[in-house]
Amino acid sequence: MVTRLPTHLEVGGILRRAQAEGGSATVRSRGERDAGTLLILTMERGGNARLWERMPQLDGGRSFQAIMDEDAEKPNKIHEYVTRRAAQDADCWIIELDIDGADRFVASLPG
Repeated sequence: MVTRLPTHLEVGGILRRAQAEGGSATVRSRGERDAGTLLILTMERGGNARLWERMPQLDGGRSFQAIMDEDAEKPNKIHEYVTRRAAQDADCWIIELDIDGADRFVASLPG
């Protein structure tokens, strides 16, 4: 059995790392302190928004997968989803990162 890092500690580490790499990072919604779900909204210089959620893998691991990309025809799509998700799931953490190489950054996060 794999022991998970409490979500609030994981969030703090992600925020500090993003800032250390020259990005900006903020918590949009705080969830359950120890075992909350974590969504990451990434942008690069305010554009190219992508939403990530950690998903179980066949090998038993858990890695972040992109679940939604910015849509030019529906510019509020991600914002509306995030707002709805936060309202429906009080345990859910949502953090926003604006960082160069966002895909690389998220891929490097431990699963």
